[in-house]
Amino acid sequence: MSDDSQIIGKIFNIQRFSTHDGPGIRTTVFLKGCPLRCYWCQNPESQILEPALLHNADDCIGCGRCKPACANGAVQLGDEKAVIDRALCKGCGGCVDVCPADAFSLAGKDVTVGEVILEVMKDRAQYINSGGGITLSGGDPLVQHAFSLALLKACKGKYLHTVMETCGYADNAVVRGVAPYVDLFLYDIKTMNNEKHISATGVGNGIILENAEWLAMSGSLIRLRMPIIPGFNDNEQDVRDLLDFAKGLSLGAADVNLLKYNPLGEAKYERLGRANEKRHWKQSPQYDENFDFLTSLLL
Repeated sequence: MSDDSQIIGKIFNIQRFSTHDGPGIRTTVFLKGCPLRCYWCQNPESQILEPALLHNADDCIGCGRCKPACANGAVQLGDEKAVIDRALCKGCGGCVDVCPADAFSLAGKDVTVGEVILEVMKDRAQYINSGGGITLSGGDPLVQHAFSLALLKACKGKYLHTVMETCGYADNAVVRGVAPYVDLFLYDIKTMNNEKHISATGVGNGIILENAEWLAMSGSLIRLRMPIIPGFNDNEQDVRDLLDFAKGLSLGAADVNLLKYNPLGEAKYERLGRANEKRHWKQSPQYDENFDFLTSLLL
């Protein structure tokens, strides 16, 4: 019989003492890989499974140590700053190891289920006192479903409360597999409009909505969440459509959350060498007021 504690997954962060990823004090494990390509993504370094190299040019001192450290010849010097050929970069991390200014960082590493559990259990007393536990986030945990399932089972073996943040874009068999081990799904829906969903994320929302319906019917605890993105879904119609969908699942307004747009990911596109993918918009001065209005629709 195989030892599930040795199953390997790819993560890019473990954040302790989280308070916004479910009830109580939690440890959030951020997994690599996502089937969507939302242009407002806060964690674009999580979208691919491979390690992602980030380079902060502002911190680069032009020392040149990174150039010979790159096994693939992906780093050159230009204008006294390191320049990365992304087509050659394999995420080996050689530049990270030698950079004295910490201008490079690598998002992504292999870990075993057992290693994650050891880290998570460091704060078990905090979970007990606050009603917290572990949250799987990403990326999207359903991309690495075998690792996520093994990790969830190990957590339940330790009597930990489990939360999964997901967009729900996965085969229904995958969702069925993890559902018994998830105490709460934080389920992101970007828009109910399929054409808008395709234009913003690259995929349709049919699978996402079907899986949400299945989870609700199966008795899983599910909380629908919609990030309110300027110029995309920051309007009354999108929110009312979400509320109508929630009612169809026998969910109340308390089971629907609207999330404020966070520009955290914008700088990361520059550091990943993907500045051409970043959408530029001028956030309306009325955004906060409009967000408050949209939130009032939930009352």
